[in-house]
Amino acid sequence: MSSGARPRAAHRRRRLLAALVVIALLGVGVTEARRHWRGDVETGAAAAHRAQIERYTVRSRFVRRTLPQVAATPRGEPSQSKRPLLVFLHGSGDDGEESNANGAFFQALDRLGARAPVVVFPNGGESSYFHRRGDGDWARYVLDEVIPQAIRRTGADPDRVAIGGISMGGFGAYNLARLRPRRFCAVGGHSAALWQSGGELAPGAFDDAADFARNDVIAIARSRGRGAWGSARLWLDGGTKDPFRAGGDALAAALGIRMRHWEGEHEGDYWRAHFDRYLRFYADALEAC
Repeated sequence: MSSGARPRAAHRRRRLLAALVVIALLGVGVTEARRHWRGDVETGAAAAHRAQIERYTVRSRFVRRTLPQVAATPRGEPSQSKRPLLVFLHGSGDDGEESNANGAFFQALDRLGARAPVVVFPNGGESSYFHRRGDGDWARYVLDEVIPQAIRRTGADPDRVAIGGISMGGFGAYNLARLRPRRFCAVGGHSAALWQSGGELAPGAFDDAADFARNDVIAIARSRGRGAWGSARLWLDGGTKDPFRAGGDALAAALGIRMRHWEGEHEGDYWRAHFDRYLRFYADALEAC
């Protein structure tokens, strides 16, 4: 190789090395850009809805498992010193704690402004119906584990707590609230899964007829009246074509409250259409509590 060729080869090697360094740096830059972009997407829902979303788990000794939770804390100054807490329970077979933590719910929460509560969405399994049964005490899990942890994590007001839910969660809200009649400022059942006899039950809702009888909120309301739920404000609603309409009407009659009916079936479109009404009810009750 001539003496002139060696400098040219060395020059090419230096250029190639420089190019590789640039490519590597660009690769790092692209990786970092993607990492920041993913972060923006992951936090975008919280920012868009002016709420801080926290996902965490509760290791429950009552149901002997670890269960995921979602908590939403609205941003900004609350109307009182601390925001109250709303415990919102999901329906059977749904995507657990994530099923109601959706855009429609958070948009309705936004519209409450400074009156918006902190919301915790507990995971109740596929069909626990949030009561004590053979596979665990789902009632104590919510009352003595989920609620205290949510209050500690979010700084919510421990004295102003409401509970509500959809379908299975609507039944659960009424069943849990009668166990602690002085705990809740408000109780709401939205298309609550309510049966008037053990022969009507959906598979898996209760262990057996005796389990249903222990948790028959309609029978409890008929025998003990409105007082079984203390001074909490009560709400029931359901679609005009909801299969649980008769059960809802029966519970409302036993409690002496109004059962609200709007056009619709037992489905997501119905509940999403009424999140504004639900959350205004809870906000009003919690403000006055």
